[in-house]
Amino acid sequence: METFAELVEARAHDGRPGLRFEDRTYTWAEVVREARGRAALALATRRPGRPFHVGVLLDNVPEYVFWIFGAALAGAAVAGINPTRRGAELAADIRHTDCLFVVTDSGLSGLLDGLDLGAPVLLADDPGYRASVTGREDLPAAGRAARDPLLLLFTSGSTGAPKAVICSQGRLAEIGAHGSAFGIGPDSVTYVAMPLFHGNAVMANLAMATHGGAAVALRRRFSASGFLPDIRKYGVTYFNYVGRALAYILATPEHPDDADNTLAAAFGTEASARDMAEFGRRFGCHIIEGYGSSEGVIAINKDPGTPPDALGLPRPDMDLAIHDPDTGRECPRAIFGEARRLVNAHEAIGEIVRRGATFEGYYADPEADAQRLRDGWYWSGDLGYRDQDGYFYFAGRDADRLRVDSENFAAAPVERILSRYAPVVMCAVYAVPDPRTGDQVMATLELSGAFDPDDFAAFLRDQPDLGTKWAPRFVRLIEAMPLTATNKVDKNGLRRERWECADPVYWRPDRDPHYVPLTDAGRAALRRRFAETGRGNLLF
Repeated sequence: METFAELVEARAHDGRPGLRFEDRTYTWAEVVREARGRAALALATRRPGRPFHVGVLLDNVPEYVFWIFGAALAGAAVAGINPTRRGAELAADIRHTDCLFVVTDSGLSGLLDGLDLGAPVLLADDPGYRASVTGREDLPAAGRAARDPLLLLFTSGSTGAPKAVICSQGRLAEIGAHGSAFGIGPDSVTYVAMPLFHGNAVMANLAMATHGGAAVALRRRFSASGFLPDIRKYGVTYFNYVGRALAYILATPEHPDDADNTLAAAFGTEASARDMAEFGRRFGCHIIEGYGSSEGVIAINKDPGTPPDALGLPRPDMDLAIHDPDTGRECPRAIFGEARRLVNAHEAIGEIVRRGATFEGYYADPEADAQRLRDGWYWSGDLGYRDQDGYFYFAGRDADRLRVDSENFAAAPVERILSRYAPVVMCAVYAVPDPRTGDQVMATLELSGAFDPDDFAAFLRDQPDLGTKWAPRFVRLIEAMPLTATNKVDKNGLRRERWECADPVYWRPDRDPHYVPLTDAGRAALRRRFAETGRGNLLF
């Protein structure tokens, strides 16, 4: 099938469960009928010469699915609006995507009050709205082609302003066909708790369930404590995740019968090797980790021989490499020393790139497109390195570079080491300025218990693969890690605040191997040192 609309229409007479939400179950035929009502509403409001885009600002509720499917049937595109955005930034997202109207509900509509959206707002829980989408199954002719945009997916914005990634009808249909590789078929139940405005939920779950005829269980918002009860309630066999979702589920109290459930497989990105192994053991399911993004240009997956911390290998038809973003040249392969310590991080780490890529682009953002496509290569914006056997490793985002004592390295390898520390629930590593030159390493830790500075220092000394410049100079202890709406750590605020925060901060003064509390007097002394060396501007 060439379009996602064809996948939807193939379910029009399917009487099996298609969508479950809380205590309501819709058959696939009912889902398609609801989608046709949304398609008819969209087609009735279409304006010649204006982009055919519908904004959706909703939690994971059935109405969101009806609009994705309805947009496919109408030949429209859904712009998924992030409900964690606020004020002018939220309004800018809606205006940028040229929405004809925005669908929301009374629970979220307050976010739009007083904003200049350039589009009317429809409340999905208003009786008049319900009447406007009911009994409208006979759709006027709608032209649909594989290349037509279907989704405008905003990136998380964890390292910069979010951009709206275009996903076409054809690309989503092709992605849906991959569900068989995860065992998704008519007898499966998939669980969607990651937000539907993000590509992971739609591509790694909803599209594949639609292709396979599986039932989809929706969770309004992700809940670590609600995860296992939902799995048992709905009989879930597959779920998708992104970011730190596994870490949060593992932080809930363990029970002897946790593996007594229907789960067979999970697919996601960015979980640590420790979390994947522990999750599989505890819940009795197979964890499949891959690397990809909403742009859909690069895909790397593990095979049986993949080293524990590696992303894996690309498909044979993908020409991937690691390039130095400054020179454009390919980086040397990684060299590992004792205990697989990366000894040439300064030269091996670069940006993950692909030659000859087909990129559908960002909506109305030619500068962002040009940043991605340069000199015949697609530049992912992600850092990585590659070993002698060709396996790729993730090293962080393009803002995750550190330069300490003239040595260049990236945050992700350090984060992988810190995540081994037993009390760590989640960690973030990033650069803060050094009073003289370059950077120092700062780590923010979310812990399951109290912080013992001597025990932490002893842990670091025992890590044979910890680079000589990698040990954090500053350690911030935080009750809850700041996250994007897709459970990725949002480092922007952490970088800005540095050690000037209300949270407890420990540090190693003058390279002392022991951690001590950073006091107000210590902060004042640091500010004086920056002023004395002419680098005081870096603290503002």
